[in-house]
Amino acid sequence: MSAQPSESLATAPAQILHEIFGYPQFRGPQQAIVDHVVAGGDALVLMPTGGGKSLCYQIPAIARQRAGHGVTVVVSPLIALMHDQVGALHEAGVDAAFLNSTLDWEQTQEVERRMLRGEITLLYAAPERVNTPRFLSQLDSLRERGKLALFAIDEAHCVSQWGHDFRPEYRALTVLHERYAGVPRIALTATADALTRADIVERLQLEEARQFVSSFDRPNIRYTIVEKKEATTQLLRFIEREHEGDAGVVYCQSRKRVEDVAQTLRDAGINALPYHAGLDAAVRQKHQDRFLRDEGIVMVATIAFGMGIDKPDVRFVAHLDMPKNIEGYYQETGRAGRDGAAADAWMAYGLQDVVNQRRMIDESPAGEEFKQVMRGKLDALLSLAEASDCRRVRLLGYFGEQSSACGNCDNCITPPQVWDGTDAARKLLSTIYRVQQLSGISFGAGHIMDILRGKTTEKVTQFGHASLSTFGIGADFSEAQLRGVLRQLIAIGALAVDAQAYNTLQLTDGSRAVLKGEVQVMLRESVSSPADRKSRREKTARGAPSPAAAALDAVGQARFTALKAWRAEVAREHNLPAYVIFHDATLAAIAERGPATLEDLQGISGIGSKKLDAYGDDVLRVCSAF
Repeated sequence: MSAQPSESLATAPAQILHEIFGYPQFRGPQQAIVDHVVAGGDALVLMPTGGGKSLCYQIPAIARQRAGHGVTVVVSPLIALMHDQVGALHEAGVDAAFLNSTLDWEQTQEVERRMLRGEITLLYAAPERVNTPRFLSQLDSLRERGKLALFAIDEAHCVSQWGHDFRPEYRALTVLHERYAGVPRIALTATADALTRADIVERLQLEEARQFVSSFDRPNIRYTIVEKKEATTQLLRFIEREHEGDAGVVYCQSRKRVEDVAQTLRDAGINALPYHAGLDAAVRQKHQDRFLRDEGIVMVATIAFGMGIDKPDVRFVAHLDMPKNIEGYYQETGRAGRDGAAADAWMAYGLQDVVNQRRMIDESPAGEEFKQVMRGKLDALLSLAEASDCRRVRLLGYFGEQSSACGNCDNCITPPQVWDGTDAARKLLSTIYRVQQLSGISFGAGHIMDILRGKTTEKVTQFGHASLSTFGIGADFSEAQLRGVLRQLIAIGALAVDAQAYNTLQLTDGSRAVLKGEVQVMLRESVSSPADRKSRREKTARGAPSPAAAALDAVGQARFTALKAWRAEVAREHNLPAYVIFHDATLAAIAERGPATLEDLQGISGIGSKKLDAYGDDVLRVCSAF
């Protein structure tokens, strides 16, 4: 490990937090993490999105650089994230740079020269670049001169095959420990279950690292899962009722679905943009920049979009197709409400989602061990979707965190009715068995339900299925109820879907226990519309410019609006998202105080010394009009 810091270095982190970043105090475990890393310790940090992970390596980087330890290398998988983080550090007065494909050869060489001269405090680079012989030789040179301060590995779950966003290039980062054993390392991620966490430790050789695991709870996010009927219509209704004019992200599974949904939203007057890997890179970048820099944009995207998006005022994340696992769901929904204000995580979920996710696992070329783990992760998400108790308790329980009913999810707000679907499950399985016995072939869910409900369709007549003993014995069950039963049977492995045979239903070894009545199938009643909202969600004082400013009086609101307009101009000049200049919460605090002098601005959270020097006079000029 590196040498212990000097006494002055040991007291520096709180000063750095205040002077550079403008925050009065650390949050949660930040202080302990920063102190540990500043002292040269290795760390694995699990902290939810919006919890302040970046400060956990940025402050140690500054402190260690001031103590003469040199450059911190930040491994980051995303060009957009590098650009915005470096821009934010420049705004705060910190020497930072990135090395990626957006730089030409001359620019790259200049950054490398500055790095080798020790002029850069934080250098951001992708894992592919970090592992090149050229870059490693440069790190060798820094180490030989004692100028390699720290390695920060962001989005560390990417190293794990069990994680939701595995990237093989992360595996090669073991070289950092093997080649630079004396340089401290901090690995950070917003989500990892126990299996993924153990894999991160093993792959990055962090066995001796101290682990810091924060609460995964995001109490400002309301979780709602509705039964999918007409998903796009349901989404439209949700946005129009709850989030008119708000920024949001809508996740879809396919590129075509992304395009179709984005167009539908635009046709309805919603400012929506598509984002997926099939779009030209320049178009993707343009759309991402608009989402980050403009207000009220709804991004309709595949999971190709989102990692590293720091936009604080995303008011909702919606899923029109179910993710692969809870980790992916948690990571994606966590992009809502980073500013701490009320936000929604909304998902429409149906039988076809279960079928599709099962099929993708079964048809993947992976080994059976991997498939079994993925099935287990999917089962956990299905359990969350079908749950009739608190969603948050289930979600946090997946990450090993105990909690009590939150009062802020759909099931807590409007507890669903629960019914015993065991009889319906046995009748469905019996029908599938008898159909196969009679016809020698399998059929899909719709036809099986038609038989059970006694519907004399053309297909029922064609195959003589009205003669079956189970025809019509489920007439008392609604189609929605039977679809719920089918989802549950597939979820517990008592029924399979044959993707090679037009998604027909197949009995499994697990069917026997249900048919014998040995397994009880308890289900929630069908719910397809959002739960009623509590009063705090009544559009945060309709017409208020931001949740952060909702408590301001009329003069404060006017001042806040003027400050936002000024901030937008500055952000455009600097080619940065507006929140990099000042967060809404900082503008709201300025608007409330109504400063007349630079001294009045001191102590406002988010205004460090560099920003006070750069923007203080302009802020006072804007405020003086009121």
